[in-house]
Amino acid sequence: MEVAGSLTNNIYMLRAERRWSQKYLAEQIGVSRQTIISLEANRYNPSLILAFRIAEVFGVGIEDVFRYHPQQTKGDE
Repeated sequence: MEVAGSLTNNIYMLRAERRWSQKYLAEQIGVSRQTIISLEANRYNPSLILAFRIAEVFGVGIEDVFRYHPQQTKGDE
């Protein structure tokens, strides 16, 4: 079975609501600012551990930060 889909996130919105810089968020979760840039642009999917850490820093559930969008494959028709 092939897993298909995409992952999007609300990191930019959550960070903006708190008026946190990308640098501040990066320091809080222990990654580089470049990682935050890539996450916000949906160019990088974090590990499960990092995803939970991000949610923890924001004080929200993981589903409030990340959304999975499944895609139908030909075998699903």
